[in-house]
Amino acid sequence: MKNTFPQFHTAKVLVIGDLMLDSFYHGKASRISPEAPVPIVNVERIEELPGGAANVAMNIASLGAKSQVCGITGLDDAAKVLQQKLNSVGVDCAFNYSETTNTIIKRRVISNHQQLLRMDFESPFGSDEWLALKDIVEPLMADTSVMVLSDYNKGTLADPQYWIKLAKQHDIPVLVDPKGSDFEKYRGADLITPNMTEFETVVGKIGSEADLIEKAQQLITQLDIGALLITRSEHGMSLIRKDQAEFHLPAIAKEVADVTGAGDTVISTLAATLAAGGDIEQAVTLANVAASIVVSKLGTATVSGPELQAEYQRHQGNNNTDHSIAGVVTVEQLTLAVDQAKQRGEKVVFTNGCFDILHAGHVAYLEQARAQGDRLVLAINTDKSVAKLKGAGRPINSADRRLTVLAGLASVDWVTCFEGDTPEALLREIQPDILVKGGDYDKKGVVGWEIVEGYGGEVKVMGMTANCSTSAIVEKINQGR
Repeated sequence: MKNTFPQFHTAKVLVIGDLMLDSFYHGKASRISPEAPVPIVNVERIEELPGGAANVAMNIASLGAKSQVCGITGLDDAAKVLQQKLNSVGVDCAFNYSETTNTIIKRRVISNHQQLLRMDFESPFGSDEWLALKDIVEPLMADTSVMVLSDYNKGTLADPQYWIKLAKQHDIPVLVDPKGSDFEKYRGADLITPNMTEFETVVGKIGSEADLIEKAQQLITQLDIGALLITRSEHGMSLIRKDQAEFHLPAIAKEVADVTGAGDTVISTLAATLAAGGDIEQAVTLANVAASIVVSKLGTATVSGPELQAEYQRHQGNNNTDHSIAGVVTVEQLTLAVDQAKQRGEKVVFTNGCFDILHAGHVAYLEQARAQGDRLVLAINTDKSVAKLKGAGRPINSADRRLTVLAGLASVDWVTCFEGDTPEALLREIQPDILVKGGDYDKKGVVGWEIVEGYGGEVKVMGMTANCSTSAIVEKINQGR
């Protein structure tokens, strides 16, 4: 994977897909209507932004790449607003203006950062309208490095095969953000980016990590596509390529304000990175970072090139490698990540504990543990296990909150939750190079030491910071009540 940040100004991306205008009505809702049990919103501000394929194009331009967008609009004021908004950020528009169908508009009512209502104004476009795009797109191909098909099932991409075959004639990679349960229409694409729900709609319910990989490989073979990038919400992203190991990136812990447009940001970053000469793993890594930025913003948001670079470098600095981002993982995902790390010759360190209330002793200890190798795996006890080990009233923080906090530490690469009272089963599964534990006992007091030394691993006991204890903190708080 390339380590240098992409030169987005060299990228040339053409987006073809369903165009729409997103309108946001912002105001305060302080009373209920006497006409019906609904809130009354006093609208204070109206915001209009490009949506659908137009948002993809705007995201690409925001990164600093050359962006062109082709689609269908009506002959109306919404189309004028859409074009003005896109042109203002440097997007070149190639629209086919329908004389019979209006521009698609989605209006959202927002109060106190919460969406109360969405109203859609849309009618599908007919075959004559998308066929007219052929003459518009053909001249653009000479100035295109990557093609994106942004499908919202509104009629613009009634025949994705036409665009995929056209791109192949010009040796241009095609990325598809899909819609619906029929992926056959995307046959031959270089990369398809379904979310987990969309993927399961096509292949059936996923039972495990191995099942996901197997079904993804089958779909790749069946449709003759280059790769699948499956976006999995809190479980991150998984890139599946034919006859290659899964490339998984955990979700980056962020407070989520709004997921609107996150999929657009992902495919935009992928396309811009590939068009700038980056490889697929770098493109996925950057897309994961970009998604974490955009979901922390309200509404249909974009990510700028400098913003992405700063966040990317922050995470790369944390991990001292150019392969992945720290985060929360399932045990299955952890197993794959550790296997890949070992294949790269990286030394994997493992430690575990409750980590109920994070304190200075924890931070210092985890930094010591991380210094023993190239990667640090942190496994925490479940809530049930903590209660059993520590007593009534514990944990103070639930497992999901503990995982989120620990994933934000610079010293931690992967954090997971293990079943049972001890991590022995997990140690057997991933076989870390070094098992680390903090305390004032010898290594034979460390749970799992015989497992690790049995396969040739090493066990180390680290000193703990004096006068730092979660139990002592809890006791002090209780005394102050």
